[in-house]
Amino acid sequence: MAPVVGIIANPVSARDIRRVVANAASLQIADRANIVLRVLAALRSCGITDVLMMPEHGGIGRHVTRGLMRAAAHGDAPYPAVHALSMPVTGTVADTHRAAAELRRADVAAIVVLGGDGTHRAVAAHCGDVPIAGISTGTNNAFPEHREPTVTGLATGLAVTGRVPPHIAFTANKRIDVAVDGRVEEIALVDVALVTERYVGARALWKPESFRELFVTFADPETIGMSAIAGLLEPVDRSESGGLMVRLATPGAGTTVLTAPIAPGLMAKVGVTDWRRMPAGVPFVPEAKAGSIALDGEREIAFSAQDRVSLTLRDDVFRTVNVGGCMRHAARNRLLTGAPAPVVAEL
Repeated sequence: MAPVVGIIANPVSARDIRRVVANAASLQIADRANIVLRVLAALRSCGITDVLMMPEHGGIGRHVTRGLMRAAAHGDAPYPAVHALSMPVTGTVADTHRAAAELRRADVAAIVVLGGDGTHRAVAAHCGDVPIAGISTGTNNAFPEHREPTVTGLATGLAVTGRVPPHIAFTANKRIDVAVDGRVEEIALVDVALVTERYVGARALWKPESFRELFVTFADPETIGMSAIAGLLEPVDRSESGGLMVRLATPGAGTTVLTAPIAPGLMAKVGVTDWRRMPAGVPFVPEAKAGSIALDGEREIAFSAQDRVSLTLRDDVFRTVNVGGCMRHAARNRLLTGAPAPVVAEL
């Protein structure tokens, strides 16, 4: 039997305040459905015949169904059969949590995720050892890499059908555990930021004068958002152990002033007082005594001086499909030609 692949497509990603205060894009429902259809076509070309998909009320599923019906009416069969998970729909992040857990229990071989950093965090919290194939459709997309979804679907199909060896097909990833009073309350895949604002409000971060501390799993100067601040100070690769900690302040005397893209089209001057490596497995206690904690760019937890907050980076806690590695392996070994790879003569 061919392996089954899961799909979680968030219909409301990229709809936060950064569309107003910056120039963040927002994909229409039809665009998201077209992405799903491209992924489905690539999966079918690898022999995947069945897909389980998260139900939602945004309209992605309806558009996908119409695309499948059009193909069938023309006598084409370029897609696998799509089955909706049997679960209630609330229109909240609880749907993503439940879908990821249901797909894990259904023993899917991988989960293709359409969303931003927050959606991928919600999936990673409940998918267990099932690998994620990320497609960026959010506002700040630091975690999912930017590429054509067809290629992501193709790499996923090659990986789950065993045509690419597991040590190449899948990559281990880091996360940061956020504990309050000794109990892990939340996780972050990219960054945890502590800000002075004591309310969650619109969630998204866009006021640099409130930034105080930043902890990242990787620091990439090519991303946007909070992780871009760390990336422009000291790059840390996704594959490296550990991350980076940065202390921030209002720009002024005694600070290094860094200009960074904290949202699409939004450049901000950020005051930096110190930064250092964040080893894996070592709890960090923030200096900030009160405020709120933002996870992957969105405020989630308010805390006071009575709360004991600690942050611990963990290596190798969940897996993703190594799209680049899969496609390079496919090219070197002619996996998509049906012909064996040429033998290189030894001199």
